[in-house]
Amino acid sequence: MTQFPRLSQPLTLRGHTLRNRIVFGAHTNNMSEGGLPLARMAGYLTERAKGGAGMIVTEPVPVHRTGVLTRGNLLHGDDAIIAPFRAITDAVKDAGAVICQQLYHVGAHGDADLSFAPHVSPSGGVSYHDSDGSHALTAGEVQELLDAHLAAAIRAQKAGFHGVEVWAAYHSLIDQFWTPWSNARADEWGGSLQNRTRFSRQLIENIRRACGEDFIVGLAISYAPSYSVNLSAQKLCQIVALHDATGHIDYVTVGAGSYLEFDAIIPPFTHGEKLTTPLTALLKAQAKHAVITSEAGIRTPQNAEDVLAAGQADLVSIVRGQIADPHLAAKATSGRADDIRPCISCNQMCWGRRSRDYWISCLVNPSVGREYEWGGDRFTPAPAAKSVLVVGAGPAGLEAARVAALRGHRVALHEAASEIGGQFRLAGLQPRRAQILDLMAWYERQFADLGVALHRNSYLDEADLAAHPADTIIIATGSLPDESGAQRWRPDLPALPGIDLGGVYAPEAVLRREARLGDSVLIYDEGSNWRGVGTAWYMAEKGHSVTIITPEPFVGREIARTAADGAARKRLAGLGVTFRVEHCLSAWHGNGATIRNMLTGVEETLAASALVMATTNRAFDPFPETIADKTLHRIGDCMAPRLAAYAFHEGRKLALTL
Repeated sequence: MTQFPRLSQPLTLRGHTLRNRIVFGAHTNNMSEGGLPLARMAGYLTERAKGGAGMIVTEPVPVHRTGVLTRGNLLHGDDAIIAPFRAITDAVKDAGAVICQQLYHVGAHGDADLSFAPHVSPSGGVSYHDSDGSHALTAGEVQELLDAHLAAAIRAQKAGFHGVEVWAAYHSLIDQFWTPWSNARADEWGGSLQNRTRFSRQLIENIRRACGEDFIVGLAISYAPSYSVNLSAQKLCQIVALHDATGHIDYVTVGAGSYLEFDAIIPPFTHGEKLTTPLTALLKAQAKHAVITSEAGIRTPQNAEDVLAAGQADLVSIVRGQIADPHLAAKATSGRADDIRPCISCNQMCWGRRSRDYWISCLVNPSVGREYEWGGDRFTPAPAAKSVLVVGAGPAGLEAARVAALRGHRVALHEAASEIGGQFRLAGLQPRRAQILDLMAWYERQFADLGVALHRNSYLDEADLAAHPADTIIIATGSLPDESGAQRWRPDLPALPGIDLGGVYAPEAVLRREARLGDSVLIYDEGSNWRGVGTAWYMAEKGHSVTIITPEPFVGREIARTAADGAARKRLAGLGVTFRVEHCLSAWHGNGATIRNMLTGVEETLAASALVMATTNRAFDPFPETIADKTLHRIGDCMAPRLAAYAFHEGRKLALTL
């Protein structure tokens, strides 16, 4: 019996049965090679089908040369994608999932660096992707784009897809036609609601006529209420009703955000959950033919079951949850929900890598994008069982121990602290980051199931390692704060003058509640990431008066790639935190610090009761290079301090070789 009865129910669209209500929705994975869907993309999509997803909607295909947006985009207007996609659709179908392809055009919001084409839009609007403009589509160009969408749909059908999803979300080309703010046309494509929806209705009718009655046609829209110029829930309901009345669309997927509300498109942990249910509930109540899919902030099966139980949607799209655990659907529907590796909504390696135009991966699941090399989450047993000792239960050690045990090795994991997770666990104490603690609890359950011998409060020295019966030792001792107070942008100061006066702490000491902060705290945030920003947020919520000093041009620059920086700055500002950007430290005085403006060189002194130094850590490896008769491996921050994703990656990569 499943604890998610509604989520486990099948649903039929155009004669194609979804085995459950869980959709792995469309998102840019950026995995194509030369514009073709080859081994990396095939492994990624097929793993989610094998993991039980009811329906998979693949990476959006640009329908026209003016719509290319990423280096990893699939080829537009080219039959060369048909054969490799046929191999993927066959594999996905064999694994039991329905598969559709999203078709998209971003309209004004293109990227000329990649398309080398002029941006186009209904009325020549500006781009919110960069600072470029666009030109208003001519009547001939409107027809060209209609034809391009139809050709892409026919191509998808030839490639074996069960259907297509027409993209009208996030103020895309279609949304630009719908929205009066971006459509000032006076011809048949603008003005009245009938005219503004003519493009999408004609497009969908063309696809239905060409591809037949057994071909699924979906429509993707988005809900972005923060800006008054965006379409309201009422207007979106009217628009969907016009399309639903034709009987041509089979489902409507509702996402969140737009180019004007960008951080909500892939909401990080700074946001709430289930962001689209206010609109999906309205749509479900009015739709006569199409079923309604809710996405954005549906992270867990329980979230999804709650949405369905409340009658707020017919389907749920869980994207990042199935990136983190490709077998989420199968585990949820077979009574193994506790076995699901939780997504922590960090956006670091999914949206964070995509925003830098790399193929996506996952902080907690480094096999993402490497399924074709590493076998996804279905690891092959080791040729012979070994005795493995892992020293350090931070991210690298946790993952090395887990995967080694999964492959049949006998594993002992020793952690000097009283809790697993190292500095990563401390990050889970920052505001809104408790999902990290959920991940730590998952590891403890995994260790119990796999028979990993976990030893807390267990500090090992060189003699302990030499005497241990394990023949393979993995050093994952992590890193420690730099106690010198050295700053990247003050190479003339090998140590911070005055640091010996006391009152200077690392973020780790703050989060462990070891720091005596007083009322007024300065935090020097050199990384401009969550180590500094999250700790400032934590201190401000505890009632301290906080000033962030950073050499960067804005607070949270490193987390801008995750779309969480704006929400973080807004929250910090609401808590009264002061920002001093493009500044570094000249000295600490015990009761304040002298800071230097990096643009002008002007110095000033700020009073403070404590200083927190969020600078780069130093690798901690207390062991000799070799120990007689032992095979030693080193992974994670003890090699070089980096973000947690690379520690998880190295832990899994090493364990797969043992």
